[in-house]
Amino acid sequence: MAVDGVESSAVAQDFVQFALDAGVLRFGEFKTKAGRLSPYFFNSGLFDDGAKIARLAEFYADRLIESGVEFDMIFGPAYKGIPLGATVAAELARRGRNYPFAYNRKEAKAHGEGGNLVGAPLKGRVLIVDDVMSAGTAVRESIAAIEAAGATPHAVAIALDRQEKATENGVDVDHSAVQYVRNQLGLAVVPIATLDDLLNYLSGNHAAADLGAHRERVLAYRARYGAR
Repeated sequence: MAVDGVESSAVAQDFVQFALDAGVLRFGEFKTKAGRLSPYFFNSGLFDDGAKIARLAEFYADRLIESGVEFDMIFGPAYKGIPLGATVAAELARRGRNYPFAYNRKEAKAHGEGGNLVGAPLKGRVLIVDDVMSAGTAVRESIAAIEAAGATPHAVAIALDRQEKATENGVDVDHSAVQYVRNQLGLAVVPIATLDDLLNYLSGNHAAADLGAHRERVLAYRARYGAR
């Protein structure tokens, strides 16, 4: 399927359907961190039971394998990245691809093993697993921790790429956070789905009429805030 010349994979379309069914993707009027009024909202915190997060991990694994990106271990940044990274590691292991896994704490532990890193030692090419990328701040923090440990930040896997302009010091810039991480920081970024995929879904024959009605509002939002 293609809308405006953009192809959408079966994995991406299935993921949009799953996010809608789980109540994670919603339509209406929502204020973003940047203060924008968005016609849709993606709340990954609502992947809130075992079945949902296990299915989510399958989508991450599908896209990672499909992308061909290579890595040596997985890192889940606090806080949402911790369960995501752990379940993605478990799903990949179930498929015969067993990777070491680590995560960080927001505050360093002063007793026991100490420090703010937990799990396997960070080494080699590291895949960062998180939910979305807004300003890229969390990714830069992960990169700093990975490099400080002597490993190489290599790629980032996220659930949804909103493909909209990032903000710097409260001002919109032409590029998105994903474009910044790809082009300026040099990391591969693997999203399960993008805003283009959502628009493809809303244009598809399988989309319910009431969902199709949201397409014009999403298109208008993209026209105003979409990254080049």
